[in-house]
Amino acid sequence: MQAPVRYSPDVEHVQPDEGKTIAGLNETFDTILKTVAEDSGHAVRSVHAKAHGILEGVLRIDPDLPPELAQGLFAKPGAHKVYMRLSTNAGDILPDAVSLPRGLALKVLDVEGERLPEAEGTTQNFIMVNGKVFQAPNAQKFLGSLKLLAGTTDRVEGLKVAASTVLRGVNKALTAVGIESPTLGSLGGAPNVDPLGETYYSVTPFRYGDHIAKFSIAPVAPGLTALTGTEIDASGRPNAIRETVRSEMTGIEGVWEFRVQLCRDLERQPVEDPTIEWSEDEAPFQRVGLITVRPQDSWDESRVRTVDEEMRFSVWTGLAAHRPLGNINRARNAPYRHSAEFRQRFNGCPIHEPGAGR
Repeated sequence: MQAPVRYSPDVEHVQPDEGKTIAGLNETFDTILKTVAEDSGHAVRSVHAKAHGILEGVLRIDPDLPPELAQGLFAKPGAHKVYMRLSTNAGDILPDAVSLPRGLALKVLDVEGERLPEAEGTTQNFIMVNGKVFQAPNAQKFLGSLKLLAGTTDRVEGLKVAASTVLRGVNKALTAVGIESPTLGSLGGAPNVDPLGETYYSVTPFRYGDHIAKFSIAPVAPGLTALTGTEIDASGRPNAIRETVRSEMTGIEGVWEFRVQLCRDLERQPVEDPTIEWSEDEAPFQRVGLITVRPQDSWDESRVRTVDEEMRFSVWTGLAAHRPLGNINRARNAPYRHSAEFRQRFNGCPIHEPGAGR
């Protein structure tokens, strides 16, 4: 196996039109944010608006990691309180019969070290989905897809449910012959799986101290792996996923591995194109820590308000040692902040980042 690639700023290639694309993303997210807020009277996130569970747990960083893995947050062993937010990727609150890819946002508290520019507080955020690649190779292509989705925001729920059923059938047929379609999944054709059994991926690369990496969170507790691939029947149950997760988490101790995939060849594991999967044969995922969540009420009213309403998740909130890399990540910075500021203004509820103002 090749040695991991050393990080240097020249692994990124900034395009001259990125500022224009980011302005377009802000404008399109505004369409989604305003439409949902005006129709519902409450502002939600512009992506991954609907949460299915808010969990509180502990990340324990493994001791005696080899030098290439003992980087940034994971440079020394220790325990950190974490919040986990389970979601789906739409920017409006849809009935769960519209099946979409799952998301997992992780906020690690009390993290020491040099911060990214404008990264308030003392947390490290990780945002992941249950797929290995992003749907667009760059922010400009993503903007085109987002404009199409923005046009469907908050419209005709019954039609979306019917369309999702058809798309799921098409996606299953493609999968049966060895073809996976992240595009169909993002439009409502993803399997309606239980989020507790899924493995999640950062999809985009990040600095990993001296190196470059992608991240993954994978279930390892038997109570979670038993749910892998299990589909939830959401017929007539608009919040079926939330209800299912809530019921399951009362009796499960959830344990997930936090894994790191080090880049070992910039040609075969590119930084700028997240549609290219990094082969695990050439760049395996390696465990660096364990997340443990004791049985709990995953929809506890107080915790939901604290995390879902009063916090934001951004890949740009964290350590300089885990700087987001690549075009898609660079384009996520301003829109994430833009979305949080809109929610804050519309709802009259300040966003609180743990550790800010100490």
